[in-house]
Amino acid sequence: MEMRQFGATGMRLSLLGFGCGAVGGLMVRGAARERLRTIARAREAGVNYFDTAVQYGDGLSETHLGQALGELGATDAVVGTKVRIPPAAYGQIAAHITASLEASLRRLGRDCVDIFHLHNPITDAGGGATLSPEQVLQEVLPNFEALRQAGKTRFLGITAVGDTSAILAVLASGRIDSAQVVYNLLNPSAGAALPAGYPGQDYAAILNSGVGAIGIRVLAGGALSGTAERHPIASPAPEPIGSALEYADDLARAGRFAALVEEGHAGSLAEAATRFAISHPGMGTILVGMATPEQFEQALSAVLRGPLPEAALARVRTIQAGFVGETR
Repeated sequence: MEMRQFGATGMRLSLLGFGCGAVGGLMVRGAARERLRTIARAREAGVNYFDTAVQYGDGLSETHLGQALGELGATDAVVGTKVRIPPAAYGQIAAHITASLEASLRRLGRDCVDIFHLHNPITDAGGGATLSPEQVLQEVLPNFEALRQAGKTRFLGITAVGDTSAILAVLASGRIDSAQVVYNLLNPSAGAALPAGYPGQDYAAILNSGVGAIGIRVLAGGALSGTAERHPIASPAPEPIGSALEYADDLARAGRFAALVEEGHAGSLAEAATRFAISHPGMGTILVGMATPEQFEQALSAVLRGPLPEAALARVRTIQAGFVGETR
């Protein structure tokens, strides 16, 4: 397993991380024996980063991850979790963050998490379930920093969704160690500039910023899996982030990348999407949702094959150019 330097943290993370989210469902709704078997296999393969959140099954993902890592004696695993602040708590942000992390640590069976991410989207004006840059910089990060000082977390992060200008304002503070970045075949803008008229949010090449980057939505919530079918324990098709406005439109565009398989660049669309995500040198680790141990093996196999070669990446750019001018 390739290990990459993670931003300026000094950590080296496995290129394939272990996503414990609810979209795939293994760590929320999967059988205990399959969860344990898959995490044991991941550890054997060299995976050292495990990513969870309170919102994944209302704490179940954290509980199940803590149980599995404890049973395996995996004290050296690198673990990241998140806090989402509800609008009702905006008047007491510090208290909510502290209580959330303390509860997460109990569920995980740990005294400290390696990375603590803000899970709320960040928008220019804030409001609703989103936070403004001012709220993040003036209210969230001081509490995050206090929790780091208290030994409850080592590094601080954000989920880089919302308004690009707001995300960049927070990153420019220099106080963020880790960003969860949307990067996939449908929206490559976190890695390079989009052509004018491209139907997707422009993430302004965040992967070139030097912050530790965790690739999310690598398979676009399943649209880049190569099938519209969803496993019984997977979540319903999620709302797209950064790409089309409707999941059905993501599926339709994803189908055009079948040419990569037909032309021999990859064995499957999911493999092509996974290898595309690791092709950018600024990517620290990627998360691929999974419902079964077999889906983990598929992701592992893709990562072990390495980044897509330049000929395949050139073909990707040609396909992406065909999206220009289409309605998002």
